[in-house]
Amino acid sequence: MTALKPVLVFAYGNPSRGDDALGPLLLEALENQVGTNTVEFIVDFQLQIEHALDIQGRRVAIFVDASVKAEMPYQFSRLMPLRDRSYTSHAMSPAALLDVYQALYGSPPPTFLLGIAGLSFELGEVLSPDAAQNLALAVEFACRLLSGSAEDILAAAIKVVPPLDLPVPA
Repeated sequence: MTALKPVLVFAYGNPSRGDDALGPLLLEALENQVGTNTVEFIVDFQLQIEHALDIQGRRVAIFVDASVKAEMPYQFSRLMPLRDRSYTSHAMSPAALLDVYQALYGSPPPTFLLGIAGLSFELGEVLSPDAAQNLALAVEFACRLLSGSAEDILAAAIKVVPPLDLPVPA
């Protein structure tokens, strides 16, 4: 059995739905550029309640998804547990997953969302040219963010998104 890595990067999306592939494609790019001693990469089509188990024991969790709401080219934000109606659907939100985690295990680790701006999500489409550019910029950002130890990664994430409940590193 391998030791649990302190940083989880969890991407989700359907590669058959055009820009919805942004999350899985980002992970594919990162796996060749980021050291895997500290970071574990998980990819799936969508979030499920069972994925709360994947967060357990982590120092930091980062979800990656395509988004029509994200600022261009991507948006990095802090997530807090939030019970919404998505936990009963096939499109569970990461905040709802954190709410499930909190109900089971207590406070979740600092968790962030990297939303990559996508424009076209039709079944059978390929990645749009604009989404491909957004992906390239998001990969650069994620590579910078995910260098160093788990504490380095957390400090870098907090620098981007000041926390509500954690001290900001100098």
